[in-house]
Amino acid sequence: MRVSPSSIPEVLIIEPDVFRDNRGFFTETYHEERYGRFGITSRFVQDNLSFSVRGTLRGLHYQYPRAQAKLISVLQGEVLDVAVDIRKGSPSFGKWTGIELSAESMRQAYIPEGFAHGFCVLSETAVILYKCTDFYAPQNERGLLWCDPDLGIEWPVRDPILSGKDGNYPCLKDIPPEHLPVAKEDEP
Repeated sequence: MRVSPSSIPEVLIIEPDVFRDNRGFFTETYHEERYGRFGITSRFVQDNLSFSVRGTLRGLHYQYPRAQAKLISVLQGEVLDVAVDIRKGSPSFGKWTGIELSAESMRQAYIPEGFAHGFCVLSETAVILYKCTDFYAPQNERGLLWCDPDLGIEWPVRDPILSGKDGNYPCLKDIPPEHLPVAKEDEP
């Protein structure tokens, strides 16, 4: 297994070992001890499965105050997975990173608490599995506008398929400070 930082060091790119032969393949998608050696010590409590068609953009979502770290895997297809640092006081506040994930590469993305998350489907369809460190809490569901000009995210679509909610979230600058997480002192 190889783990490397993205352009925002706390967001990690994980390349699990994949064992292929004439029958197919085998890989571990999560192993608490092994992932823990790379600093991923989060306790995951909920798994979510999402199916989407080409051009769908889901995001940018976060929960606050019940923040969630996420471990993202693509089981079918390919997506551009995006994380935005929304931690007040973080040196990378308002910065984003994008990671291409696919069923073929089997790469994963680890997104810690304090980040908004979204993805755009690049293939005909995509099935995404993501582990979360806290349960879904509808009263704490929040989001950022996917096309916030101050973020400058380079999405691979101009006119994505969106939910009504995702198309109406505010820009980061318009979110009240009390609705954003704060960077911990020991974070870079």
